Amino acid sequence: MKPTAVIALGGNALLRRGDSPSFANQMQNVKLAVDAIVEISKKYKVVIVHGNGPQVGLLALQNLAYNKVAPYPLDVLGAESEGMIGYMLAQELQNRLPKVPVATLLTRIEVDPQDPSMLDPTKFVGPIYDQQEAAVMARQNNWIMKQDGEYMRRVVASPKPQTIVDKPAIDALLDARHIVICCGGGGIPVCKEEGNYRGVEGVIDKDLAATLLAKELNADKLLILTDADAVYLNWGTPEQTALRQVSTADLAQYDFPAGSMGPKVEAASDFANSGGRAYIGALDQGVDILDEKAGTCVHA
Repeated sequence: MKPTAVIALGGNALLRRGDSPSFANQMQNVKLAVDAIVEISKKYKVVIVHGNGPQVGLLALQNLAYNKVAPYPLDVLGAESEGMIGYMLAQELQNRLPKVPVATLLTRIEVDPQDPSMLDPTKFVGPIYDQQEAAVMARQNNWIMKQDGEYMRRVVASPKPQTIVDKPAIDALLDARHIVICCGGGGIPVCKEEGNYRGVEGVIDKDLAATLLAKELNADKLLILTDADAVYLNWGTPEQTALRQVSTADLAQYDFPAGSMGPKVEAASDFANSGGRAYIGALDQGVDILDEKAGTCVHA
């Protein structure tokens, strides 16, 4: 039986920083992702989790453009992005692997509505802005903006995932030998009140959701693909150094940005400490990363 690999695709890997958020650009990057996934699927049972930061931010802007009704909440926009990106991935995978069943599952994930992130948002969504544009968008829409590299981006609450509500459906699809696309955008954040589920205004970090899923599936490997080719110390400076083989204990010594590499390192360390092996690297190097010829390998 094939081992199981959970692949987490970054939203910025599917829509690269500074790219026009067009369907054509996203589809081009989806094809690159599928190139890697097809090769990985030859050796592993594959479960795909994807990000949605740029996409859900774009949907929020489109949402604001029609001002005759109240804007849709973030959990609904997250579900829209999960369907949109899941559709593109599923269609391209099915075209490349016509004999392999592929399924996209809208996935609800339970969170704590009192999570500390609700008061201190860190999750980047939407496009980048310069300082002047960011100030205008923040004032007009009551958004919180934070520095993302040399630019500014909107940040929203990112509560930690606790329970995958639709896990039984994921199990059933894997048992039926599907490639499963699930927990997209980190999943749709919900909480339970008086026995009923309701949506939560936030966006779950997809890397933390992928780790929770990988642990619950007893997966062998977690592969986090992004727009960086490895984890770096002193990123963006002349002293930047790539970490290739690193233990969770060594990683714990360093601080990484909360809105970008921080959650990836946290997710990889969490999974490695649970007994698996975790990898972080570039979208087009997926096979080499799992073979430990590229990227960063995180081990306990």
